[in-house]
Amino acid sequence: MSPNDAAPHASPCPHDARPDPVAAGLPWLVADIGGTNARFGWVDDAAGAARHEVSQVRTLTVADHATPGAAAQAYLADLAASARSAGRPWQPPRRAALAVATPITGDAVRFTNSPWSFSRQALQAELGLEALQVLNDFEALALSLPTLGAAQLRPISGLPRAEGTLAVLGPGTGLGVGAVTRTPAGWQALPGEGGHVTLAAADDFEAEILRLARREFAHVSAERFLSGTGLPTLHRCVAEALGAPAAERSPPEILERGLAGTDAACSRTIDCFCAMLGGVAGNLALTLGARGGVFVGGGIVPRLGERFFASAFRERFEAKGRFRGYLEGVPTALITDAQAALRGAVLALLQQRGT
Repeated sequence: MSPNDAAPHASPCPHDARPDPVAAGLPWLVADIGGTNARFGWVDDAAGAARHEVSQVRTLTVADHATPGAAAQAYLADLAASARSAGRPWQPPRRAALAVATPITGDAVRFTNSPWSFSRQALQAELGLEALQVLNDFEALALSLPTLGAAQLRPISGLPRAEGTLAVLGPGTGLGVGAVTRTPAGWQALPGEGGHVTLAAADDFEAEILRLARREFAHVSAERFLSGTGLPTLHRCVAEALGAPAAERSPPEILERGLAGTDAACSRTIDCFCAMLGGVAGNLALTLGARGGVFVGGGIVPRLGERFFASAFRERFEAKGRFRGYLEGVPTALITDAQAALRGAVLALLQQRGT
């Protein structure tokens, strides 16, 4: 057979026609659920998902809804109504990732600092999802750390580097802790409950307020002082140690009066809060070898403004005796991106799909 008689080349395999595995599973629902607020977001674009972008972000109050499912349904109903009014097509979510402020140990999920609880299987059925991923909220936040840049951070001392191990802690309703480490397969989250480690004193005054707290609690964890639920306890103990027992105050009152300088006990409470948080952050860096950096998240520290950056946080972070030099080289930064945990939830969904 001559070359001219050869059979025609077969058509190339239509790889380009294969459906994008991410696009085929959209849209996605993502959520960051704490003890006080539940923040929901939406992903309906494959290119945006690859960039960990979230749209239609809305915050609902936990106390206004009986369950996470009820809050999610309210969010989805609002999205559907907005789409209909704008003449846009609406499709319910096919997959979801919920970052929740509690340990994940099985099908039953019970929040540490709110009355919410749910069954993972039941919630998946309630929302009609093909798949539901539930992860700790600081696991999701940790997954976002390598993606954070200068525009999403405010340095406390240097900017963290996306290398090795990165750690994060954040005082909100509770005290969340998480980390992420680079592996041959990519970034791997290290979830944990480091907010419940035993809180240590660094001077006599801190030893006294811990002694006072132990009259009320058999175990004084970091979260007992360094959180929204812990601030009133810290304030009571500080006031008593100063010899001026004060009236019970809410966290917003403590912060407002302390920042204004109108209440000595509230002001000292803020000083103790920042210093002790620095000590816990330094412990975290040493425990994990988080030389790439330690990030501060949560809702309380941003409210402190310049008072935090002028505080003893960094001094206490480094004050680890023979390992001061080790910690001097570890950068610390405040996360200013309120959507970081939502984007971490998107990354968790991408990792689940192997993309």
